[in-house]
Amino acid sequence: MKFYNSVGPNPRMVRMFMAEKGFDVPKLDVDLRGGENRREPYLKVNPAGQLPALELDDGSVLAEITAICEYVDEIKKDTPSLIGDTPEERAKTRMWVRRIDLNIVEPAANGFRYAEGLKLFQNRIRCIPQAADELKAAARDKLVWLDGLMGGKPFVAGNKLTMADIFLFAFVDFMGNVGQPLSPDCKNLTAWFGRMKARPSAAA
Repeated sequence: MKFYNSVGPNPRMVRMFMAEKGFDVPKLDVDLRGGENRREPYLKVNPAGQLPALELDDGSVLAEITAICEYVDEIKKDTPSLIGDTPEERAKTRMWVRRIDLNIVEPAANGFRYAEGLKLFQNRIRCIPQAADELKAAARDKLVWLDGLMGGKPFVAGNKLTMADIFLFAFVDFMGNVGQPLSPDCKNLTAWFGRMKARPSAAA
């Protein structure tokens, strides 16, 4: 296998997931800032031109971070599942991943792409600079909402670390470096973030 890696929260989320699972594969760095992912030969690997991607032993390629993580979780059976051990646990993890993706990650990431990241992305995707501030605000609103639901839970989906935590952590950490820091008023998420950052996998 081979992991096509780069800077950014998407590859980091998968690297962290793999580290938690004890799953190590060779990594090939792709220059995202230089646009290497938007031209051949990488487009033969992933026609969507996005990173990361996991090339399997048979030459087929998996893209999309949650799909890669679910694959790793299923084939690495000697470590605890980060999706869930029962249908209910798996459904809850996927529910939270979906909520985090639609309500926090997508608006926050697009807020960055349309503002601080505009110079990098304006010739790669359709950008809407006038929407940046409202998208960032929408993500902040949902972080406040999630903070209220966390209560005393150690993790997003309950008492166990799941893909939902790793997904949210990778993006909250990234957002903090591009002008969208987590509000200190979100005390439950701030405590959660500290616990996540202290995990060895956070350095992956």
